Amino acid sequence: MKRPLSAGTVFVLAVLICAMWQIPAYGAEKTVIELWSEVKAPPVPELKGFKADPKTTALLILDIEERTTTMTRRPRAVATVPAIAKLLARAREKGMPVVFSTTPKARPEEILDQVAPLRDEPVVSSSVDKFFMTDLEEILKAKKIESVIIVGTAAEGAVLHTATAAAMRGFSVIVPVDGISSSDLYAEQYVCWHLLNAPGSRNRALLTSTGMITMGIAD
Repeated sequence: MKRPLSAGTVFVLAVLICAMWQIPAYGAEKTVIELWSEVKAPPVPELKGFKADPKTTALLILDIEERTTTMTRRPRAVATVPAIAKLLARAREKGMPVVFSTTPKARPEEILDQVAPLRDEPVVSSSVDKFFMTDLEEILKAKKIESVIIVGTAAEGAVLHTATAAAMRGFSVIVPVDGISSSDLYAEQYVCWHLLNAPGSRNRALLTSTGMITMGIAD
């Protein structure tokens, strides 16, 4: 037979229950706009190495063109070009497929010379999602691609939306943080968080750096 609770225990429990009812969840009665200044950045995500199989991995270089990649409009994009160019050279050396993109108003000839496509390398043109109304998915599937390495600008535009679209199509998504850029540093931070935490991409996205990507046995 269970012993009845003492009067003191009942009193303590009653006080706790009353307190729980009177104190709402933190900030529940306020919008995120009202709590904006109280938001804290999440922990820094860990960068992980990636061993790319050139036969099943493709490099996507998004919107590194004259309109987007300038010192006046987006200096951080300009700063990524050397790392992207080096990654591109390694990919070509290993025979990895490369696909380029432009914004809707740009022509392939406007892609910066340092990362310009070769004659046989495809270029798609679309807004932020490079799968939208292009043959990008068909290009990748025809080459039996399973993983895509995505670099380019803007982080919150072409990179985020193309990466999410790729993940939702079953591709593994690898994003080197030294190969993405925005005019706003917060946007780059947000994109890193989003890719690792949002339902559409979190199970297929990996953050890395260009120097942490290996390609093949001899790389």
